[in-house]
Amino acid sequence: MPAPLQPRANEMTDAEWRTRCDLAALYRIVHFLGWTDLINTHMSARIPDAPDCFLINRYGEMFDEITASSLIKMDLSGNVLGTTGDYNDAGFTIHSGIYKARPNAHCVMHTHTRAGAGISLIPNGLRPISQDALHVLDEVAYHTYGVPASAEECEALGRTAQQGSCIVLLNHGLLALGATIPAALHRIYMLERACELELIARTMNVGPVEIAPHVVAAAASWMKRRRAGADYGVKEWEGLLRTVERGGADYRR
Repeated sequence: MPAPLQPRANEMTDAEWRTRCDLAALYRIVHFLGWTDLINTHMSARIPDAPDCFLINRYGEMFDEITASSLIKMDLSGNVLGTTGDYNDAGFTIHSGIYKARPNAHCVMHTHTRAGAGISLIPNGLRPISQDALHVLDEVAYHTYGVPASAEECEALGRTAQQGSCIVLLNHGLLALGATIPAALHRIYMLERACELELIARTMNVGPVEIAPHVVAAAASWMKRRRAGADYGVKEWEGLLRTVERGGADYRR
């Protein structure tokens, strides 16, 4: 089977090409962090100068194979624009549902990590027991498992996303959204960390120490101010980008 034709940078706006490069880099970072589930999770980014369109991975590529030009461009109705290619139907449902409901969301990340999927099996699984949890608790929402790739699930996910930017998809995994790619990455990193520590605590024979309610409230106020900044997650993003580039990641093509 011949390889699909790839779009060239001069066939699109600068904003789209920059977003393609950043999203391809995000896939390489997710691969580096070990958050992959073969080909079965997905990250997306809204195109800044075409807000009704987003980019998502071509279904079948491993995350360390994804490049800027191999990403699929879709609109919120499910049409593939430009170069055709396979995409994950459930992925379209998840990402389009979020973008329709949250105009301020410009990146959506979805993972099936062991810690995240483990906590997704427990109702209201995250507790105020770690510093990491305080980064996300005020914006955690729990989403009931629905029929994958259905219009009903698309709408339901949109409603859940209006409750918070860190979502535990019950019986499934994790999802986070952000105003930028670095912000979404930092959200899901802290959500993942909170789940890891929660899972560890639940294996012990003693109850965890809970953080005092007034400290939880103060942390939530502080985190809200941090998330509002344009630099939220940027230093972490830049550091991870340097790491994958030192490893030879060739994604800007």
